Amino acid sequence: MRYRDIPAEKLLQIKTLGQLKAAGYEPQSVRHELRHNLIRKLQEKKEIFPGIWGYEETVIPDMQRAILSMHHINLLGLRGQAKTRIARQMIDLLDEYIPVVHGSELNDDPLQPLSRYSKDMVHDHGDDTPIDWLHRSERYTEKLATPDVSVADLIGDADPIKAATLKLPYSDERVIHFGLIPRSHRGIFVINELPDLQARIQVALFNILQEGDIQIRGFKVRLPLDIQFVFTANPEDYTNRGSIVTPLKDRIDSQIITHYPKTIETGKKITRQEARIKVEQGELVQTNDIIGDLIEQVAFEARESEYVDAKSGVSARLTISAYENLLSAAERRALMNGESSTYIRVSDFLNTIPSVTGKVELVYEGEQEGAGHVAQVLMGKAIRTQFLKYFTDPDKAKKAKDGNPYKKITDWFGDGNTLDILHDASDEEYKKGLEKVPGLQQLVEKFKADAKGKEKLFMMEFALHGLAEHSQLSKNRLSTGLQFKDLLSGMFTMPTFGEEDEDEDDF
Repeated sequence: MRYRDIPAEKLLQIKTLGQLKAAGYEPQSVRHELRHNLIRKLQEKKEIFPGIWGYEETVIPDMQRAILSMHHINLLGLRGQAKTRIARQMIDLLDEYIPVVHGSELNDDPLQPLSRYSKDMVHDHGDDTPIDWLHRSERYTEKLATPDVSVADLIGDADPIKAATLKLPYSDERVIHFGLIPRSHRGIFVINELPDLQARIQVALFNILQEGDIQIRGFKVRLPLDIQFVFTANPEDYTNRGSIVTPLKDRIDSQIITHYPKTIETGKKITRQEARIKVEQGELVQTNDIIGDLIEQVAFEARESEYVDAKSGVSARLTISAYENLLSAAERRALMNGESSTYIRVSDFLNTIPSVTGKVELVYEGEQEGAGHVAQVLMGKAIRTQFLKYFTDPDKAKKAKDGNPYKKITDWFGDGNTLDILHDASDEEYKKGLEKVPGLQQLVEKFKADAKGKEKLFMMEFALHGLAEHSQLSKNRLSTGLQFKDLLSGMFTMPTFGEEDEDEDDF
């Protein structure tokens, strides 16, 4: 049996260097290890980077090519594009266990020791040198680049306390306290937000990437470190906070550009996978695909909005937070009304504004409008876009040969009628309010005939929101919910003194 085919439980029984040699162990670099295991997974048709959606034909193939080429990697992309998640999943391509000299600081290979400590251990004990086994989960190190990171943090420095304790002169390499990078020997080292690292610190990485050695103050130390480097960077950082110095960028073999989901369906997969939904929430609140589409559409609209800074990007965390907030809004309503179950509403979607305002960076025009108003505009555009997937365009409907399907609804509001949909209305109150609008139920039956029960009520409310976004009705915010009324009355009716509950600004 070859060494790599030995089961983990048998490997852990090997306790000395002699037993390790007898098992046929041969040293292998971490990048060879990643390459070997990737080849095996590709041949066995196993999924690589599971749970990373939308990158199947772009980023993941690029990552595989980089690993097969044994390259250091830079993942370049805006925030919320799964860069760190991809880096963390690389540990699944490492061997489950590797042998290290017992007690070594640098995870020394028993057959290729680097540190003075491990060399002395092997020299003094020979085949009786004790070894430990290091699990792949312990071979991943991640450091967020911040302005206070120093060369000592990453590479190391002379430790006067160690020198005094061991009674050694500063010329002895044993007084060195190794930093994060040497301690990541035979593993994966990730630096997040590389441009934020000061230029002088980036320069310190040159030799490590190119030559595999380190330099600490005046010590003549050459450690051929074996590390797979992965960097992440945001192109916004190149101008706002820093940049990647050119010689370092030249030494990073593959730069892989990430991106946001290209379709609503991909965005929904990511959101449903990442959202932290409690079991009791899932049992209490019923949802549908349309509400998920609306949430994803907000992110798509934000990425195209003139109010939002495109260079900053719109993180996938926006839709994840919004989805969590959406279910919580419905859950809160059901709990307040003592209901054992409830169905999601479009008004719940509009209650997710707090999840949007903190996730978008606004340009000057957006700041002038205000984050809350921009969030409302984005949600309105999302409703407008999704409405046309289920109902006919109201502008074209006016010229339809078989009559305008919206006329009965708009005429009712035109007669001075209004409809209030309150955030905390019970299911019964919600149903009663929607059913009093003539033509609304027939509209849903015409365009979404398969909608039944509570889903039908959802579509009825959705139709009202869509008509408002297409300027057929007026939709105004109340302190406790929303009010629909005729477009003209919404434009000309001014609040009278004391009407503090009504905000006449339309969505």
